Amino acid sequence: MAVYPTVAVTIVTFNSARFIERCLHYVFEQDYPRLEVVIIDNASSDETRTILRQFEQRAKVVHNERNVGFAAGQNQAMALSAADWLLALNPDVRLTPNFVSLLVAAGEVEASVGSVCGKLLGMTASLEIPAESVLDSTGIFFTPSLRHFDRGSKLADRGQYEQFEYVFGATGAACLYRRKMIEDISIDGEFFDNDFFAYREDADVAWRAQLCGWKCLYTPRALAYHVRLVLPEKRSSLPALINMHSVKNRWLMRVKNISLDLYARHFFSITARDFVVIGGCLLREFSSLQAFVIVARLWRRTWEKRRAIMRKRRVTKEYMAAWFAVTPVSFPGPSVAQKIDTERVGFHD
Repeated sequence: MAVYPTVAVTIVTFNSARFIERCLHYVFEQDYPRLEVVIIDNASSDETRTILRQFEQRAKVVHNERNVGFAAGQNQAMALSAADWLLALNPDVRLTPNFVSLLVAAGEVEASVGSVCGKLLGMTASLEIPAESVLDSTGIFFTPSLRHFDRGSKLADRGQYEQFEYVFGATGAACLYRRKMIEDISIDGEFFDNDFFAYREDADVAWRAQLCGWKCLYTPRALAYHVRLVLPEKRSSLPALINMHSVKNRWLMRVKNISLDLYARHFFSITARDFVVIGGCLLREFSSLQAFVIVARLWRRTWEKRRAIMRKRRVTKEYMAAWFAVTPVSFPGPSVAQKIDTERVGFHD
């Protein structure tokens, strides 16, 4: 008899009225048999709360009195479930019916896999699938300047990402995390860093997971669609608060995770990018100058988190250095294609 690990879909909403109803429609259409849904609403002021009422019999719904941020909201949702796997999902994502099944099947192949991501394709703001498939994310990668991007972002899907691969990490829009990894790399009960509030928290988790020896597996067979609202080229049109958090979190993530060896290898690339960021704040994006004040205030706490991470570090400096390159880095995955039956996925003792 098949034994299926339990899965919880965790969603954080904030003024998500235009997305959340259809997002949940596709969640509840999943063919996975042991699925629960946990939703944290961060004090939405639009129609989100009204929409969520119709789902209160099918999901755990919590309404926060204030916006605690995406990171803290996800941590709150994850703490409300004891599931073996947790799918962090954005409200602006549309899942295909077997998305969860295929992610779990891939993750169960190897115990060292701590997170799994599928192929995300772009879609319109009305959650409609465009005629031409355009990639949104097939995992994230880091450059030598410590910038992180989604693999394949905005490229036409021509079948160039059809292999099971190990990637650095996954976008937080739709990533499946193993409970054991969450417990292993959490710091003081926080999986996502609450100090990040929003933006880059998924990259921070990916970096920490890699340091602790956990792998991220990309499976091209699990398809979902995502409305990508935050892109580097759209920075000038984004809310000032989001841009400020982006600057702040760039430094917090570095303080927590980077080794002296990696810093030395890419010192000039990192420093050059720092000048660009700092210069942009001084000359144009004045509201982001607050980021440096917050970093200074959080310095001691962030350094303590770094110490906790480095105590758990299980990989070599050469292993980590291999992930930071100008072009996306990936490594061949296990023989997943031979182990996963995409027509009928089963789990056994």
